[in-house]
Amino acid sequence: MEVLGLTFFAVMVPAVIFAGVSKGGFGSGAAFASSSILALVMDPGMALGIMLPLLMLIDVSSLPAYWKKWDWPTARVLLLGGVPGTILGALFYAWSNPDAIRLIIGLISVLFVAWQLARAVGLIRLGVRFGPKTGLTAGVVVGFTSFVSHAGGPAAAVYMLGQGLSKTAYQATTVLVFWAINLFKSGFYAGMGIFTWETLTLDLWLAPFAVLGTWIGIKAHRMVPERVFFGLTYALLTITGSKLIWDALT
Repeated sequence: MEVLGLTFFAVMVPAVIFAGVSKGGFGSGAAFASSSILALVMDPGMALGIMLPLLMLIDVSSLPAYWKKWDWPTARVLLLGGVPGTILGALFYAWSNPDAIRLIIGLISVLFVAWQLARAVGLIRLGVRFGPKTGLTAGVVVGFTSFVSHAGGPAAAVYMLGQGLSKTAYQATTVLVFWAINLFKSGFYAGMGIFTWETLTLDLWLAPFAVLGTWIGIKAHRMVPERVFFGLTYALLTITGSKLIWDALT
């Protein structure tokens, strides 16, 4: 298989390890950077098809470390909104083309960084607990963006940061929510042909690196300052997101 060359080792392996570290130790907010990276070097539909089984593997690998440490009311409202959001995402994907997917992934990447910077300088404050209606809306956005770009994390983060969760409860809730949503959307991916024999074969090669990244992330959750990890992530998202937007529009 031609893709099992330099691209495999130079791009795919680091991207998958990064997804494991992000989801395993720092919430799912930035794990979609891996899809952004892969979409730079291959068809975005193939990138999504490769990443979903690996993200599901990361979810399963992370779940035991955070078992029953989640905040169930927060998770429940996001999951209720996530079901119709996932269906909307499937409809959009069916009607779109690769450039539209590149544009969506790129815009989400850049807007995520802009939102985080606005929070950092005090332009956005999340000091008030959100109600169930806001949670349901956030869940719809989570389901939609998760389906079309594996980028449900930012919308989930907006809602959860307003709930005043502890660091571990936040991480555990994230793991539970995306384990369930990824499982739900996998049926659509299979039915729509997003999974192929080529993507599944690549997943077998990449699975050990996903588990490795998850293990690193769980350990880093207690050792590495979030500011350092996310600082590097925001730079990466800005570069990859801008390139995807450029590629989609030119």
